[in-house]
Amino acid sequence: MRRGDLYRVPRPQAKDPKSHRIFVVVSRQVLIDSGFSTVICAPVYSRQRGLATEVPISIEEGLKHESAICCDELISLEKVRLTNYIGSLTPEKISQLNHALSIAVGLA
Repeated sequence: MRRGDLYRVPRPQAKDPKSHRIFVVVSRQVLIDSGFSTVICAPVYSRQRGLATEVPISIEEGLKHESAICCDELISLEKVRLTNYIGSLTPEKISQLNHALSIAVGLA
């Protein structure tokens, strides 16, 4: 598991209307490689709102259609739930993700 990997997660939360949702791992690599049982992830939505806290992604990252990573809705997920690998972000997309995350948490 690497930072920037995308996974399809079945019913990540009981209140989620979808049967599955795609998430991108945003935790730092040292945490991912550690004994911690969870990692921080950002959800991917098919609807884009044009926010500075969104990162557009598409079939190049393994998706079926254009979508966006939403950095305003971070969630902690158990590593054992991240088994259905979809793809990985490019270094350019990870740079965009870093920028969107810094805006989302008020660092930029």
